[in-house]
Amino acid sequence: MSPGRALPLAGLTVVALEQAVAAPFATRQLADLGARVIKVERPGSGDFARGFDTTVHGQASYFVWLNRGKESIELDVKSADGTAVLAALLRRADVLVQNLAPGAAERLGLGAAELRARHPRLITCSISGYGADGPYRHKKAYDLLVQCEAGLLAVTGTPEEPAKAGISVADIAAGMYAYSGVLTALWVKQRMRPATADPAVPSICTTIVSSRRTRVAQLLVIIPTAPPSSLRSACDVSSTSTS
Repeated sequence: MSPGRALPLAGLTVVALEQAVAAPFATRQLADLGARVIKVERPGSGDFARGFDTTVHGQASYFVWLNRGKESIELDVKSADGTAVLAALLRRADVLVQNLAPGAAERLGLGAAELRARHPRLITCSISGYGADGPYRHKKAYDLLVQCEAGLLAVTGTPEEPAKAGISVADIAAGMYAYSGVLTALWVKQRMRPATADPAVPSICTTIVSSRRTRVAQLLVIIPTAPPSSLRSACDVSSTSTS
């Protein structure tokens, strides 16, 4: 990038209700490309990754690595005032990324259907342990647990001594899928917005992507006109590789 030249995502606003690794990794990538990322943290303690260690000048190494270039706001999203502030942020946002506990987004009024009704231009990325349906949909997931379930410990270790990967590979893979999904959603949204489009009749492109059986990132893309068949097939695909 030439000095003084705008970054590719300059002017894009991302609201992130995030913690730990997966979602922060995705939004950090967006921030690196110039997006304004507003990280919403819980009052008092903030993102619990802040407490992982004190390696970087008193701050946690993981937190510094995953949250560079972002803005942060402490917000109680369960309170009336916090809800009002979040609603104001979302009215101006282009993307919402969240990896709250299963069911939390819906309880906060941030489910897909409600967001589509209130913010038809908003791209929504929800990262969860096991997706929005299926028998494990209400369960939380952790990187080591998913590495075990996916058989990764057997791949990196031996039959006698299974071993986990040295990094949070499941979380990082999920974050990268979410990041690439958001970029794809932005491209599709821009491509499907001709001058003659009727914004009152949006269509929805839903893509579920996963890394083996790690985390699942679900992208809901609001598009102001129906995509052509060549793009509809790409948007409607459901890819869930299992171990």
